[in-house]
Amino acid sequence: MESILQVVKKETSAKIAVLIFLLFTVFWISLFLFEKDSVAHAIYGSTYGILALWGGIVGLKISGRWGGHKSVLGKAILFFSFGLLAQFFGQVAYTIYIYFLKIELPYPSLGDVGYFGSIPIYIYAVLMLAKASGVRLSRQPFQKKVLAMVTPVVILLISYLLLLSGYEFNWSAPLVIFLDFGYPFGQAIYISLAILTYTLSKNILGGIMRTKILFILFALFVQYLSDYSFLYLVKNELWFVGGINDYIYLVSYLLMSLGLIQLKTVFDDLRRK
Repeated sequence: MESILQVVKKETSAKIAVLIFLLFTVFWISLFLFEKDSVAHAIYGSTYGILALWGGIVGLKISGRWGGHKSVLGKAILFFSFGLLAQFFGQVAYTIYIYFLKIELPYPSLGDVGYFGSIPIYIYAVLMLAKASGVRLSRQPFQKKVLAMVTPVVILLISYLLLLSGYEFNWSAPLVIFLDFGYPFGQAIYISLAILTYTLSKNILGGIMRTKILFILFALFVQYLSDYSFLYLVKNELWFVGGINDYIYLVSYLLMSLGLIQLKTVFDDLRRK
């Protein structure tokens, strides 16, 4: 079974993803030489999504190898790719609003079509991945059925207490209210599904697919940490362009890209047999 390092050595698309990551890592480290509101921070915050774009494009091609929308795993890969592309779209849209249209706080805006849209996309992708992994809740023992019901509730409760406690409703802006609740709750749902997929499938998955699927779930967990930390930092007025949160997003894009590229190597290995 190939490790991530072996995949990077073998696949040109993985090498490009790592190269993009390293370039932006060096760029991010250099930001410590500038003030937080510098042009360098703005450029970094507007461009690191290129890695998500690359991963999304590569993922679309890999999905086709697995049958695209005609197969369960193909659909999972397809929608994880859509999720990366949605993240890139959100970044581009916000960049246009802030730096070209000079709108300081464009929320809600077209950018949220990408950022918020990635949530239902990831939810569907995880459901397809769970199905491809052979997860069937009806066949699980009672303890795991209870876990399946309790996990989302616990994560939703934590999200509410940390991000929405004391929320002041402004009913003149219903879309803002919807997004303020939709972001943390939606993200809590997809990470709950990811945790359940891992928990319920760890005794089912075997062979060459086990580590590949678990790696994608780990990548999704890092994506959740990115989203959660963004909401937390914004709430506490600690977020700034080019900060640690943007770097965590960069890491999540790399992991998801490599996770999808791994599935290309699996397909190629199976075809050669």
